[in-house]
Amino acid sequence: MALDNSTMGNIMGASGSDLAGKLETATKFTKLEFSVKMNCNSCVDQISSHLRDVPGVSSFQVDLETGSVVVETSLPSYDIQNLIQSSGKDAILRGTGGQNQKNLGAAVAMLGGESGFSAFGVHGVVRLTQVDEANCIIDGTIDGLTPGKHGLHVHECGDISKGCDSVGDHYNPHNVSHGKPENDENHRHVGDLGNVEANEYGRAVFRITDSLVKVWDVIGRSLVVSSSEDDLGLGTDPQSKIDGNSGKRVACGIIARSAGLFENSKKICACDGLTLWDEQNKPLTGEARQQQQSTSSRL
Repeated sequence: MALDNSTMGNIMGASGSDLAGKLETATKFTKLEFSVKMNCNSCVDQISSHLRDVPGVSSFQVDLETGSVVVETSLPSYDIQNLIQSSGKDAILRGTGGQNQKNLGAAVAMLGGESGFSAFGVHGVVRLTQVDEANCIIDGTIDGLTPGKHGLHVHECGDISKGCDSVGDHYNPHNVSHGKPENDENHRHVGDLGNVEANEYGRAVFRITDSLVKVWDVIGRSLVVSSSEDDLGLGTDPQSKIDGNSGKRVACGIIARSAGLFENSKKICACDGLTLWDEQNKPLTGEARQQQQSTSSRL
């Protein structure tokens, strides 16, 4: 069973809504595909009730047979996942894409943790989705930051053998000075993504639309979050025109290709038999991942 809902006329919502506050002036929508544990039609109804009439959700489809929920939205994936899980159902993001369902490219960078690097306990996941030829959505959640603004940049190399010190400078194919994300290619590095802001608990949830970053150009490079606010090239310090005087590199991760919309139908990992639900609670590598799973957990 599949259920559709369309709320195009209610995208902006109430002025006081936290979600409405995250919408952008020139809205670019992405489609997010989640796997969701569902076993009856009431599950479909519960999930639908949590997505219906939400500012920033233009449409959604809940499919009981495939266990999938596809949401067209201008909100961060973190917010949509929380909305689905507020219905009492577990949800895992499986793929991302543009409105026209043509997969132009998707990528992910895992900062800190087991796959990336951080000497400061900072960790997060950032996804990049090429929604059309001109625009890339950078959507992420980063934890462990100090409250306030932090620079976010694509760096030229994907080498984290020496931590964030070996990723090179900002990705700057046009050999220009550091600048604001709003600037054209002659007045900013392609890798200049501006700032993300962490709340009082050290979490930054963000969704950035960028016209210079192209997924196919940045796969294999790295994404870095810095200790301080990026001054966007407007400061008086000599570092301002180099990296926005944004301080130390506190976490980084290699930008790797990821699944686009409907490109990842895998339910069980062929290497160790873990289901996708087992996998979310297991390390990516190492002895802990290899511990024997019970038969029931694989069904």
